[in-house]
Amino acid sequence: MRAIIKGFLNGLVRIVYRLKIRGKENLPKEGGCIICPNHIHALDPVPIIICNKRKTVAMAKKELFDNPFLRWLAKEFEIFPVDRSVKDLEATKHALKVLKAGEMLLMYPEGTRNGLKKGLKLKNGATVIAIKAGVPIVPVGISGTFKPFSKLTVTYGKPIYFDKKTDMKDKEFIDNLTLNVMNTALELTK
Repeated sequence: MRAIIKGFLNGLVRIVYRLKIRGKENLPKEGGCIICPNHIHALDPVPIIICNKRKTVAMAKKELFDNPFLRWLAKEFEIFPVDRSVKDLEATKHALKVLKAGEMLLMYPEGTRNGLKKGLKLKNGATVIAIKAGVPIVPVGISGTFKPFSKLTVTYGKPIYFDKKTDMKDKEFIDNLTLNVMNTALELTK
């Protein structure tokens, strides 16, 4: 069922949003990595999950799973919930399991749509998980709009690698690493 839905949505997204994908060569060919885009619209995950050959698993806010249709779709695409109000250890364990299996994991450091524009603090989860798992983060810039027949561009940046020996207790340093990831993603929107 997943392959049918993916194929249908791939064609639909490319036509309806005149999707252009740049920098696909920056995606690691194998092994776990975390995809970190800027977050401009509820549909942001669709072109990232649907329009690449590698399996991409996403972490999504738990509130999404209240809707029966979205819960079904999430199950089909192995999207798993995270409680953004606490340090969700179950979600973290699941994320590490996904990365250990060599899959790509989609996470949004902004935590919500346009989080940086709203002046919200970035979430360090992706950076912390990448360091723990020993995997790179691939920053992604999403630009354009999700208005039908407008132009949408997804640009993958070069992977960012972290030192596994990073002091996880140095919160300011981790904050700066996360900010660097997001600034890189935003540069890719230009």
